[in-house]
Amino acid sequence: MNEDNNSNYKGVAVVTGASAGLGRAIAREFAQEGYDVGLLARGLEGLEGAKKEIAALGRKAVYVQVDVADAEAVENAAAKIEEELGEITVWVNNAMNSVFSPVKEMTPDDYKRVTEVTYLGQVYGTLSALKRMLPRDRGSIVLVGSALAYRGIPLQSAYCGSKHAIQGFYDSLRTELMHDNSNVKVTMVQLPAMNTTQFGFVKTRLPNKPKPMGKIYQPEVAAKVIVYAAEHERREYRVGYPTLQAIIGNKIAPWFADYVLAKNGIEGQQTDVPEDPNRKHNLYEPIPGDHGAHGTFDDQATYSSPQVWLSLHRDDILKGALALGGIVLGGMLMKKWEDRDEYDD
Repeated sequence: MNEDNNSNYKGVAVVTGASAGLGRAIAREFAQEGYDVGLLARGLEGLEGAKKEIAALGRKAVYVQVDVADAEAVENAAAKIEEELGEITVWVNNAMNSVFSPVKEMTPDDYKRVTEVTYLGQVYGTLSALKRMLPRDRGSIVLVGSALAYRGIPLQSAYCGSKHAIQGFYDSLRTELMHDNSNVKVTMVQLPAMNTTQFGFVKTRLPNKPKPMGKIYQPEVAAKVIVYAAEHERREYRVGYPTLQAIIGNKIAPWFADYVLAKNGIEGQQTDVPEDPNRKHNLYEPIPGDHGAHGTFDDQATYSSPQVWLSLHRDDILKGALALGGIVLGGMLMKKWEDRDEYDD
């Protein structure tokens, strides 16, 4: 590794669900920002592909093939990453799973599996991170949430329930760390609809192929916010105006959200293309292959978000506004003094 890369070194970031989709984009973003990366996921080919991408960016990567629903396996993976890469600086809980289905067609096993991966996977990852970070009194943990952590929608009850659970877990953890005056930082990033691989991966009982609902963002938009959040603690980050709108709107008028989603939420999450009822899904086993970060909606997805830009630059904007306000106020005071001098003359 060259000196420039060594001088740019920031630490070790662990990313769960790193083989595809958003996790793949997060891993790349951390490498670009100077981190070595620990990659956790089930898909071997995707993990190998992610490791090659990080090496091409001049950083080290170690991958562990692991199911985050297995707490012992997550702990063993954390130990291996620290042994091979060094102290874990950042831990990002990103791994998820879902089932697209009306509640009336869901099974107990559907709910159990999605909860174990999407909710308990974040809990287990956090516990392994805390085990290492608390004695050192440093480190950063990012929980990846969703607008659906605040507002449930039709056809994704297991996923919505898991994201709501993560939000409650996060609130408890954050207040405990504050009480203990810990220097371990924790934040949660709430996401919008994104063009990731999940829509072709998850189990579905829908007649047509599932799709993201509303405005679609490329995963790189969220990945940039997640890396920023790891380095700049806030209570919460919200990615994209639709996320902000959904969270605030549901607080003000949840009854209106009920009406809109009942009317549009079923058709709004399906394409016009019939789904193969026998297609493979990744609820229990990964889908073989290296699938990258993007799904099939590149032609509909955006790489930009004015809301994200404003959020990440809010401190600079505030400083600029205060400086401008000071200049204006100074000019007004100067004018007042000049007017008084003229009157005195």
